[in-house]
Amino acid sequence: MDTSSPAVVCEEKGPAHLGTWSPDRTTEGDVVVDVSHSSLNYKDGLAVTGSPGVVSRYPLVCGIDLAGTVASSDSERWQPGDEVIATGFGLSMTHPGGYTAHQRVPAEWLLPLPATLSASRAMAIGTAGLTAMLAVLALEEGGLTPDATRPVLVTGAAGGVGSVAVMLLAELGYQVTASTGRPENAEYLTSLGATEIIDRAELSEPGRPLGKPRWSAAVDVVGGQTLANVLATADQAAPVAACGLAGGPELPTTVLPFILRGVKLIGIDSVECPVPRRVVAWERLTRDLPLEALDRITTTEPLGRVPDLAREILAGKVRGRVVIDVGA
Repeated sequence: MDTSSPAVVCEEKGPAHLGTWSPDRTTEGDVVVDVSHSSLNYKDGLAVTGSPGVVSRYPLVCGIDLAGTVASSDSERWQPGDEVIATGFGLSMTHPGGYTAHQRVPAEWLLPLPATLSASRAMAIGTAGLTAMLAVLALEEGGLTPDATRPVLVTGAAGGVGSVAVMLLAELGYQVTASTGRPENAEYLTSLGATEIIDRAELSEPGRPLGKPRWSAAVDVVGGQTLANVLATADQAAPVAACGLAGGPELPTTVLPFILRGVKLIGIDSVECPVPRRVVAWERLTRDLPLEALDRITTTEPLGRVPDLAREILAGKVRGRVVIDVGA
C-alpha cells in the first residue's frame, strides 16, 4: 500500500519544500504513527528555512513534534490504535519529523497522549510548552517558592515558550514580569497573567556586571546580552532557567552573580530530556496549565503554510502557539 503523503521535506542542504514522504523511506524506528497534528516552534523555523546546525542528514521531514495514532508497531510497548505524542529527540534533526501524515519513529520516543488532552491541544503545548514546564520545574527545584518577594521574569514572553511560562507561573501564584520587544503585546501578556511588562531594551544593552536585585527567578528564552543582564540583576540565590538563544549563543557575563549572590544558572534541554522527566512535566502541564488560556493563544494552520510560518517565526511575527493540522 502506498503511504506517501504531503510533507515538508529537506532533500538537501537549504530550505525545505512541500513534497511527499513515505515512512518506508526510513527503516529506523519500530512504530508507524498516523500523524494528525504537529506544531510550530522556533527550532522548526530554523530547520525549515535551512539555517545551519539543525538538520544534519538528508532527506528529512521537518517538524520536531507530532501527535497521532499508532498504525503499526513492532514494539510491545505500543499497539495499533494507541494515541501517542512525540517531541524532540532526533525529530527534524537526525530522524524524519512530524510534518507529514505517516511517520516511522522509535518506540522509546513516544509517550501516551494525556487522557485530558486532544491531539490538537497536546500540540498546542508541544516542545514550547514542555520546555516552559521543564523551566518551571527547574526554578522550583532551584529554590523558588510561592512566598517569593520579587517577581519572576520571563524574557521573550510573547513567543511560544515565553507565553506558556507566563501562564504557568501566574497560575501557580507568582508575580510575573514579562519582557517583550513589541509594545503591542502588553495587553496580550497581561491577559496571560503578567503583572508587569518591560521593554526588552532594558535588558538587551551592555550593563553592569552586578546590578540592583530585581528578580526572584527568571525564565530566559533569549540568551546573549539579555541573559547576562538577567543574571546580573537576579536576587540572592535566584534560579535562572536558560532555554533559548534568539539573542545569540554568547554569554558576556562575569562570575560575580554566581560568587557574590549565589545565582543559579540552569540549562533546559527539552530535546534529549529523559522520558521519566518528560512524564513528570506532562503530568504537571495537565494539572497546572489553564487550557482555556492556552486555546486563546493558539491558532491552527494547514501543512502548506509551514514554509511561510517558518520565516515569520524567525522574524518575530508569530505570537503564542501554532498548531499544524497535518491533514488540512
